[in-house]
Amino acid sequence: MKAQVPLLVMLTAVILGSMPMVNTAAAAAAAASSRPHPLDPLSAAEITAVCAAVLASPLVPARPLHFHYVGLDEPDKPDVLAFAYGTAGSPSRRRPLLPRRALVIARAGGQSHELRVDVTDASRPSVLSHAVHRGAGFPPLTLEEQFAALALAPACAPFARSVRRRGLRMDDVVCSVLPAGWFGGAGARRVAKMQCFVAGATANYYARPIEGVTMVVDLDRMAIVGFRDREAYPVPKAEGTDYRAGKAGPPLPEPEPAPGVVVQPEGRGFHIDGHVVRWANWEFHLGFDMRAGAVISLASVHDADAGTRRRVLYRGFVSEYYRTFLDAGETNLGLWAYPLQPGGDCPDNAAYLDGYNADQDGNPVKAGKMMCVFERYAGDVAWRHTESGLPDELIAEVRPDVSLVVRMVVSAGNYDYILDWEFKRSGSIKFVVSLTGLVEVKATSYTHADEITSDAHGTLVSENTLAIYHDHYVMYHLDLDIDGTNNSFVKNVITAKRNTGNPATGGADTPRRSYWTVRREVAETEADGQMDVGTGPADLAFVNPGKKTRLGNEVGYRLIPAGATAASVLADDDFPQRRASYTKKQVWVTPYNKSEKWAAGLYADQSTGEDGLAAWSRRNRGIRNEDIVLWYTLGLHHIPYQEDFPVMPTLSGGFELRPSNFFERNPVLRARPASRHGSSRNCSCT
Repeated sequence: MKAQVPLLVMLTAVILGSMPMVNTAAAAAAAASSRPHPLDPLSAAEITAVCAAVLASPLVPARPLHFHYVGLDEPDKPDVLAFAYGTAGSPSRRRPLLPRRALVIARAGGQSHELRVDVTDASRPSVLSHAVHRGAGFPPLTLEEQFAALALAPACAPFARSVRRRGLRMDDVVCSVLPAGWFGGAGARRVAKMQCFVAGATANYYARPIEGVTMVVDLDRMAIVGFRDREAYPVPKAEGTDYRAGKAGPPLPEPEPAPGVVVQPEGRGFHIDGHVVRWANWEFHLGFDMRAGAVISLASVHDADAGTRRRVLYRGFVSEYYRTFLDAGETNLGLWAYPLQPGGDCPDNAAYLDGYNADQDGNPVKAGKMMCVFERYAGDVAWRHTESGLPDELIAEVRPDVSLVVRMVVSAGNYDYILDWEFKRSGSIKFVVSLTGLVEVKATSYTHADEITSDAHGTLVSENTLAIYHDHYVMYHLDLDIDGTNNSFVKNVITAKRNTGNPATGGADTPRRSYWTVRREVAETEADGQMDVGTGPADLAFVNPGKKTRLGNEVGYRLIPAGATAASVLADDDFPQRRASYTKKQVWVTPYNKSEKWAAGLYADQSTGEDGLAAWSRRNRGIRNEDIVLWYTLGLHHIPYQEDFPVMPTLSGGFELRPSNFFERNPVLRARPASRHGSSRNCSCT
């Protein structure tokens, strides 16, 4: 669910109070003092310059003009690679000055406009191109128009009557703006739906829906154009729904775990230089986009044995969230990355990074502490072995595992998503999505499970409260560059074989009846690159055919799913499934195309499925020994249980990219044994 605010709260105070305006003069001075990395997100000064150029351009004369997306239009990939790593005859220390450009999606005159703006010199921005979007779909909803839509509800006479008929007070009503989706037709109007709830005695108003009432808002006209009151169900009770400290009841009778802190006697082991993060053998660029949130670029790992830095990932980000709502494309997911709470969201040893968004009027808005970086000491083991087979000698070797985590938390209405990128010294990158927050519920007349005699589409989690069945899909866009841009996707299929013996000897030469081996399949086209990871055992690898180890193996990285591998079970012709058809497979592989970034298409709101990952892949382009992109869908079928109410304990799933013949040997073989720093601080005395 999306934007929500008590109906009688002053909207301006909500917007400006939660996201403070930026001192653009100070930001401009700071930006001018340093030369940005070509993949740095737009600064406050650049956002100001971009939006000023658009407003001054005669190409879009209609007013009002509202900004729906303002983000970096990154330079061409070969230019960025030359900047980062250098080319033959042009070492990386002689870095070229690359242009700074922005992509703007704006609405004016009832049309969606795409503009590209050059801000290489922020004092003289210029509009480079302009186009009007003529296809299906609309740009993301702005925060301001969502709040403006909420203000319409109290003045809607039919809604006021429905509230009174249920014996409710309008002062206790809270509404939420929801994307309308698409259910056929041309979708000529930008509309959204409003669903309302009762707050009053609880902060968890999502647990108390006003069931059966829906309003439709025309966002361009900013008017309610549809109202329906189907049936009045009892509003669930407030008792037992509040999750706040001091409101959820007395502390548990069991003893609390002893408090713990992270002690780093020598300080943090990572360094952040602007947006470039260096830790152990890893180096990468950490950016921010108002649609995707965190963006990891130019991730490379240092190979100590080879004495060189080696490329792994050119650019990676979350391309789309799908829960019927296309959260990233419909509402700009990065806008819902609220400030992280030290000691709760991130440990005490974390460093924090800010980001900047553009509001509807084109003003830069600072999102403070919206990402954190920290070293994780979880007591895990990097590798170990104890050997007792040698005479009169016991060998015990163990190395502790430490990793670097980049975290962003998104509160998309009732749900909270904790998004972790975890870099390991072994060369692995782990991706973890953790779900928590408030499950979506609907009101019902049921008060006991025995009363349910037909499909209720959910679990009764409290009296008059059904938590509905639903899915979560998080799609990652991962432009892998394993030791270079030319890569291939390999499926090492595990195949059972019957042992028929040696025909030359006339019989079996072993009592074994079967064994398994590997059938290597190299994907030639996009159709070959689509895969359901549940269809059978296989190792999935991305290799560089032009690079081999000294033993002759192709260097690569393998994809390891770690739970959360659900694929959609909806009918292919169902309207939500047509919009997000990529959820039928966990793995897609496409050739790199700078314009193909968003799995649901650039215009996801009320999209029809005619643009996006599945549509692009129907061209069935070649992907063998090409610059390829991995699209991975992390999926969860969520059947709620009573323990998920009123607030859901964290549920996690993920996957890993792990070196496969990338190094000549174990890259953490020479890691130091555990340090004894601080061991006396953990002793207990009696």
